[in-house]
Amino acid sequence: MSLLFYGIAAIAEIAGCFAFWMGLRAGKPLWWIAPGIIALVIFASVLTRVDAAFAGRAFAAYGGVYIAASLVWLWVIEGIRPDRWDMVGAAMCVAGAMVILFAPR
Repeated sequence: MSLLFYGIAAIAEIAGCFAFWMGLRAGKPLWWIAPGIIALVIFASVLTRVDAAFAGRAFAAYGGVYIAASLVWLWVIEGIRPDRWDMVGAAMCVAGAMVILFAPR
């Protein structure tokens, strides 16, 4: 279940940050920020659903998922295909996240 929550959180966070990027940097109307705020509230709420005893550990593991999801966003939404170094870096981060998330404790 944690991976599902991480995936939903990543989509919400990236969408929220992208809305701010568009409204503040890419010349879109400032109303773009409103859905960005909503998306970031969803992100924070969903991240609390992750099955982890400590917030810091949940956030650390989320970092790897966020990096991989950001590259998917880059490709699907922005139309820029990640290069092999993006993929290698993301794989390393996801592997680290899985160690943090699934290590026996």
